[in-house]
Amino acid sequence: MNLSEIDLDFNAVGAWPLPVKAAVATLICAMVMVGGFYFDTRDQLAALDSAKQKEQDLRGEFKAKQNKAVNFQDYQDQLTQIEASLDEMIRQMPTENELASLLVDISQTGLASGLQFRLFKPEAPILKDFYSELPIKIQVIGKYEELGLFVSGLASLPRIVTLHDVEITPEGKNGDLLMSAVVKTYNEGADVSLEGTDAKKRVRK
Repeated sequence: MNLSEIDLDFNAVGAWPLPVKAAVATLICAMVMVGGFYFDTRDQLAALDSAKQKEQDLRGEFKAKQNKAVNFQDYQDQLTQIEASLDEMIRQMPTENELASLLVDISQTGLASGLQFRLFKPEAPILKDFYSELPIKIQVIGKYEELGLFVSGLASLPRIVTLHDVEITPEGKNGDLLMSAVVKTYNEGADVSLEGTDAKKRVRK
């Protein structure tokens, strides 16, 4: 079939040969499909991809919440333990009225260990979130075993006392050691000062 011999008059479509009609119909269907994909299906596919991603995100969120729900009792138990430990630590913090006697306890612990105090200087309190940190600069002289007894004695005090910035150097020729350190205790609340207390005056150097 020679296409040049066919009269492709659109006003006489009915007279076109069947193969030409089929080809034109196929072309029109293809154009409709391409147009439909471009103007409608492409947006739907993009929306489908977005929905799939959202589904994945929701699944991940659900799994995270499910794990929390499964472990909820464990979290509650841990929180109860933490609160109990915090309450115990707070009870071990000296009150404002107990600070003076605690200073004496610290100094007496050193003296009972056989140490000689060269420096015992309470510093201004350092305010934290819900407590005050109360540092005391000390310098003590004694044997190695006596220093060990002193550190152990501090740890055994009924109130929280910690040792920081420890430096130990030889002192003299008889085996004595000089330990410089910062002893810290803690007080619930703020605005507590160690300076000028009666305890500071009673410390025997």
